[in-house]
Amino acid sequence: MAVRLPRPHRFDVYVAAAGLLGGLLLWGIGLGSRPADEPIVLWDGRWPILVPLTVMAGCELLRRSVPRIALPTATAAIVLDLVTQGNLVTILMFTDVMYAAVLYGTPAAARRIPWITGLLTVAGTIVPFAAWRVPEALLIGVAAGVVAFAPASTGLIVRNHRDAAEAARLHAEQTALLAEMDRTQAVTAERARMARELHDMVANHLSAIAIHSTAAISLDDPGTTRQALGVIRENSVEGLAEMRRLIGLLRDSSGDTEPTAAPTLDSLGALVDTARGNGLDVTLDARHGEGLPAPVELAAYRIVQESLTNALKHAGPGWVTVALRQLDGSLSIAVTSPYDDRDRPRAPGSGAGLVGMRERAALLGGTFEAGPEKSTDGRIWTVRATLPIAEGVTE
Repeated sequence: MAVRLPRPHRFDVYVAAAGLLGGLLLWGIGLGSRPADEPIVLWDGRWPILVPLTVMAGCELLRRSVPRIALPTATAAIVLDLVTQGNLVTILMFTDVMYAAVLYGTPAAARRIPWITGLLTVAGTIVPFAAWRVPEALLIGVAAGVVAFAPASTGLIVRNHRDAAEAARLHAEQTALLAEMDRTQAVTAERARMARELHDMVANHLSAIAIHSTAAISLDDPGTTRQALGVIRENSVEGLAEMRRLIGLLRDSSGDTEPTAAPTLDSLGALVDTARGNGLDVTLDARHGEGLPAPVELAAYRIVQESLTNALKHAGPGWVTVALRQLDGSLSIAVTSPYDDRDRPRAPGSGAGLVGMRERAALLGGTFEAGPEKSTDGRIWTVRATLPIAEGVTE
């Protein structure tokens, strides 16, 4: 089965053609690399010079595509050129094939060829001088170094620089890819954080508005309607203030709205009072120390806020209890409310409340669970969260 050689590179075709034409020009004017009467010339005459010249030009065609074939063939051609009157272009093309074999060959060949040519250069310097004891014998080693070792070493240097540049390019691409992944993750995390903030700030007020507006529409009682409208107005104003705070956080520092401070556990009393105004019977039992990390206070506040919102929408008649305890380096939160099996809540919801509370606890390395439980007063819905207290915790 015949082996089909790969198609030569266009530049290699130009190099081979230029070398062949240059060699033919020197051959045409009768310019050889050594006189015909030298002892090394075993094949005299002008025509034998064309054989190694033509073979070397063919090796130039394969210098890039199959260097492992081009270099041995070129070596045989340069040896053949030595026993003729020689052609300077044949020698020049051999140096280029040697250079290309190191540059485009396998990594193993690129490491071996400079060592082999270096040893041949040393041997070509020492052995002739030891045999003939004349200074001119040193020129053999110099010629071997110029023709073989120098192009091989140059090819190795260029290859190392090329490999280093490729490695740097790949590293830059990887760095850019990692930076893009970090940016995407940061954007996703920020969007999730803002979604939690928006849900937690607005859902409570809108749920109260929906429930009291339903009561105002369904009951034909001016007093009840006036009371419901008062609650609706209060929640509308508070919801608008919360929205303005969120918009202030999103604005540039040069904007005309300054962001207000994030809510803390000191604001739980006002939050419970608002829940009571919305119709919930809430008891608060908060036992925690001072100076809690800001992310922990914000997460705890939002978990209590969302739990009260869910109680407003889903809970049946009865007491809602909010308990906070700080012990063993953590803050535990428990919110219980009567469990109601009604098919539909009193106000529509997105279902993102439990997800947001779970995410807040997970971001701080805490735990979260919510679900129905049995108690002496019947079935209740319990939300439990444990938030570690550690400096440096960020949301």
